This record gives sequence, structure tokens and C-alpha cells, in this order.
Amino acid sequence: MNDDNNSIINGFSGDSEREEKIENNENKQWHSPAPNTKAPVYREKEKPKRGFISYFIVALVAALIGGLISAYIAPQYLYGNIIPIPNNGGNVNPQNITINSQEDMNIVSAVAEKSMNSVVGITTMTTQQNFFGNNVPLEGVGSGVIIESNGYILTNSHVIDNGQADEITVQFADGSKSIAEVLWNESALDLAIIKVNDTNLPVAELGDSDDLIVGEPAIAIGNPLGLQFQRTVTSGVISGLDRTIASENVMMENLIQTDASINPGNSGGALLNKEGKVIGINTAKITSAEGLGFSVPINIAKPVIEQIISEGEFNMAFMGVSGIEVSKYEKALGVDIEAEEGFIIIEVVPGSPAAVGGIQQNDIITKIGDKEVTNYTTLRKALYNHKPGDTTEITIIRNGENKKLDITFKETPKEAKNK
Repeated sequence: MNDDNNSIINGFSGDSEREEKIENNENKQWHSPAPNTKAPVYREKEKPKRGFISYFIVALVAALIGGLISAYIAPQYLYGNIIPIPNNGGNVNPQNITINSQEDMNIVSAVAEKSMNSVVGITTMTTQQNFFGNNVPLEGVGSGVIIESNGYILTNSHVIDNGQADEITVQFADGSKSIAEVLWNESALDLAIIKVNDTNLPVAELGDSDDLIVGEPAIAIGNPLGLQFQRTVTSGVISGLDRTIASENVMMENLIQTDASINPGNSGGALLNKEGKVIGINTAKITSAEGLGFSVPINIAKPVIEQIISEGEFNMAFMGVSGIEVSKYEKALGVDIEAEEGFIIIEVVPGSPAAVGGIQQNDIITKIGDKEVTNYTTLRKALYNHKPGDTTEITIIRNGENKKLDITFKETPKEAKNK
């Protein structure tokens, strides 16, 4: 066997001394001389055969090592330091949004710490007659939010039995209790303000419900299922705005929808944003579905709160009309009037601001100031934005034409509080 052949067998392309040494030492096996010769002879050393299992083990180990490098070592130590960070075809997220998975939990804890003591428990006692004519005491449980340190508390109207409760008891975070009186309630809005004779109470900070966006965090604090679970914290997001639901024959509009858990007893409690500010008063839950809770926007209550705190009572702006929404009027009389929506006037109180301002029977009110009017509830909500003595523009439809009239509101007479 010559040098060229040996070089090819050993996988080398040259005939250096190193190649000859490797060839002589590793690839040859010496034997005794052949008969009738003096020189020894050699044969090629037989290479050991490797089975399938050996190759499989080697491949498995290599795969494991490669996986460890790719998953752990490369991202933490190599990429960006020794190896350039891979470029995924140049596709970069243009929004560049960073989300911290722990952020929401920190928000909920901070909000709870800030606002927990401002939420109170409310129990009521109401007397009703049973089937046999006997008076039976009924107890109710709800929640409330302290809005002024001298004892003013905001809650739902239905929590205090729409002002008909015989006794209202407020329980504070420290376990103390006080008897409360009703200063104001409105069943159409499902809001009420009660007062206790206590001072230096922890006040909740009010937010701006007009700035809410769907998807932002929402935290609810209240007393679900009774005072044994008082000041329970649940969290979720704002899942809808301007919702309308029917509750106990009352159409409630412009509600905030949230998936933060709201259960019986949560009513009157606070719905808060990520800054711990009250953005709504929890009012209802759809029992036939999960994750559908509703709150009254806090901005609806703000004009009432401000007037009651400053003057000790609330005097609603008096207009002096009664009527019905257009759709119900058309359905009841089987007629089709020239308006898609609005509040059609059935009666105008003589000498009232409406009469003085020129409003007539069969006029259709569509706006009070910049607030749309579609029915009785929206009419009353619009009036809550004004005080007695305010002058505002009223938009009406008369005989198919739009007109604008100026109305100066008066204080609501006791005998005409619903007009």
C-alpha cells in the first residue's frame, strides 16, 4: 500500500510525517512475518461497530444541550452581549407597549388601602304588612360611601327603601354604629344621601366618570351578602359605558358596566379607578349572567352632593311640566307625531318657569341646556345640573319645527316635587 492510498484512507490530502505517524500508530496492526519472508506484514485494524442505540443516545444528549443553550443561556447571557439579538424579519411592534404582569395587583392593594375605611355598611329596618295584615319587620343590608367628614354618606335609593325605611344604621370600619337620617333620595337615579351625627370621618375622593374608557381597571368595595363580608374588594375592568337596564319598573340609563364582582349587599358601595377615586356607586347585577355589574356614574350625583354639603339640603330646579316620552305617547294613542324621541308635554303648571318661558302643551322637549332629553329620567337628570335661579336654553319641537326658549328655574315647591 503506497502513501497516496494511505492518505485517502485516513481522510488527509497530504503525505506529511504526522499523517504517516497517525497511519502507522493507529490504523495498522502488526503480525508475524508471512512464510518464506523476513519482513513483517500488517493488516488494517477493524473498526468497532456502533449500534443504533449509541447513535440515539448521542443525538438525545446533543438535543438536550442545544435546547438548554437556546432557552436559557442564549437569552440571558449570549444575546445582546456576544451574539447579536435575532432580527425577526424586521417586524417591530410600533406601539412599544410594556405591560407589567404584577401591576394590577399592586393597583388593587393601593386602592383598597386608600379607600377601604371610606366605605360603610348600612342596615335598614322597614315594617310591612303580611298576608294576614300583621306588621312584619324586614331588614335590609347595603353599603355607602362617606363623601364629607361631618357625616354625609352617598348610597343607593333602594338601599334605604326609597326613603321609606323606619330605621337606618351605619356601621363604620372600626365597628362603631350610628343612626342616619335621609336628606335626599331619587328612585329614578337610584341615589340617596343620608347623614349621621359623626365628625372627622374618612372621606372618599371623587373622580370624573366622564373620562372613563372601556378596558381601564375598576375596583369595587362593598358588603356582599351582608356585613359578615363587609368591605370586600373585587377587581376587574370597565367593560361598557352608557348602558341602559330596567330595574324594578325603573329604566336606568347612562350606567357604567363592569366585570368586577357585584353581589347583593354591594349596592351603594364604591366603584373606584386605579387612583382610588370614586367613579360610580354600585347599583345592580344581572343575575342571569356572570360579570355584568352596573354603577351609577358619580358625575350624576356631584351637583346634588355639592348643594347638600354647602346648604344642608337639596332644592331641585323646578320647571313646572308633566308629560311622557314620545314612543309611549304614540303607542298609547296610536298616533305618529313628527319627532323620533323626546318628552312630550301633557300639562304646564300655571305661573311656573315653563309657563313664563313660553312652553305649551304638546311641545316636545329634546334638550335642556346641552343635555339630551328622551324621557322622564333624562329630563330629571338634566334638571340636576341646574339650581333655582339658573337660566338655560330649552330646545323644543312645536308643530314639526325646532324652537329655542329661555327658562329661569325656581325652587321646587313641596307640593310639586315631581313636576
